[in-house]
Amino acid sequence: MVKYLIDVNLPYFFKLWRSEEFIHQNDIDPKATDQKIWSYAKENGLVIITKDSDFSNRILISDPPPKIIHIKFGNLKMKDFHNLMTNIWDKILSMSNTNKLVNVYKDKLEGIN
Repeated sequence: MVKYLIDVNLPYFFKLWRSEEFIHQNDIDPKATDQKIWSYAKENGLVIITKDSDFSNRILISDPPPKIIHIKFGNLKMKDFHNLMTNIWDKILSMSNTNKLVNVYKDKLEGIN
């Protein structure tokens, strides 16, 4: 089973991410550096879900693990964020299986291997 690490800059109380497959950074160390989060995800075979471009930039010159799901749209109301993510979540997960980086935009998904 693939497991995911939700970066601190994403909602903690989010219905899609409330299962044993997901760990939020707040549950590990809310003040952890990007390096610490990267190392933790690498050691535990986790996919990082983030809005932070540092992770997606780093995976472009690295090999997984970790893989990265980079949410690349601005802030939305929680309801709008939930609706958008719910509608595309299965596609994101599917693309993450075959790509080291999945960029998530409001209107498209982009996989980079």
